[in-house]
Amino acid sequence: MSTISARTRSRTHSPATADATGPGPGPGPAKSRARLDWRLRFGLLSLIWGFSFLLIKVGTEGYAPFQVTLGRLVFGTAVLVAAMAVKRERLPRGARLWGHMAVAAFLLNALPFSLFAYAELTIPSTLAGICNATSPLWGMALSLVALSEDRPSRVRVAGLGLGFLGVLTVLGVWQGFHGLDATGTAMALLASLSYPVGWIYVRRTLAGTGNSHLSMTGGQLLIATVQLAVVTPLFAGVPGHFALVPLLAVAALGALGTGLAVLIQYGLVAEVGPTTAQMVTYFIPVIATAAGVAILGESLRWTTPVGAVIVLAGAALTQVRGKGA
Repeated sequence: MSTISARTRSRTHSPATADATGPGPGPGPAKSRARLDWRLRFGLLSLIWGFSFLLIKVGTEGYAPFQVTLGRLVFGTAVLVAAMAVKRERLPRGARLWGHMAVAAFLLNALPFSLFAYAELTIPSTLAGICNATSPLWGMALSLVALSEDRPSRVRVAGLGLGFLGVLTVLGVWQGFHGLDATGTAMALLASLSYPVGWIYVRRTLAGTGNSHLSMTGGQLLIATVQLAVVTPLFAGVPGHFALVPLLAVAALGALGTGLAVLIQYGLVAEVGPTTAQMVTYFIPVIATAAGVAILGESLRWTTPVGAVIVLAGAALTQVRGKGA
């Protein structure tokens, strides 16, 4: 769900935001039409990313986690390449640039996508979606030591503490993590940590390259696809048969959740800015939980929704910027 262009100039701990550059809404009646349009696209983006965790779970029922991730990247890259062809854009050039993009592709795509796929072998999609919501919390914590120019206020530090309290509530630590797979949960949390690590790297190495968002993202996904194409045969081999429903889930995960969602995100940030666009992050765990319970029949303990609300409240506070922030 994360791309170079979506992170490069936004605050490092901000969730799911794209670069704010680009044409804004026009004046008069056109602006009114654009408002309705962005709300519809905001809702669509929330649904796509919220259902991504369900699609991962369905995909792993027929394919190995690395195979799911590779398929996701192949379909997602195809969408971006098609968009580049339509707009007649070329991939970035320069060996040094591609080197940095390779690191970003690993941290923002190959690693977290694979970790979430492996995590959902043993944990419900609802828990994976909630773990994903901890990314801004990890980003906030990392910014304290990695970005000296981004000093937090007391409110944001309080949000950090509240958010991690929510994580402990979701896990039910006072019950000894009863009923939860520790390894799978750790993988999902590590995946959410990988995103802000990647954002910080991107901010320091790829900001202001002069290339378009689309070409940078296309290049990033292409590299991530190559990385998984090398790893997958070594650890997962080739599928013995192609299960139809899991295959369709992987195709939807890539084409919609990794391809189309990025294109929708560009337009949202260009029209309404990163602050409004990043709010989509707070709808993702809600939709992921509803989808997992309603469609997959996953069980839901009281600690999950209560902890999720605390996590989202903490994450929201970490985004507050005021005097002294």
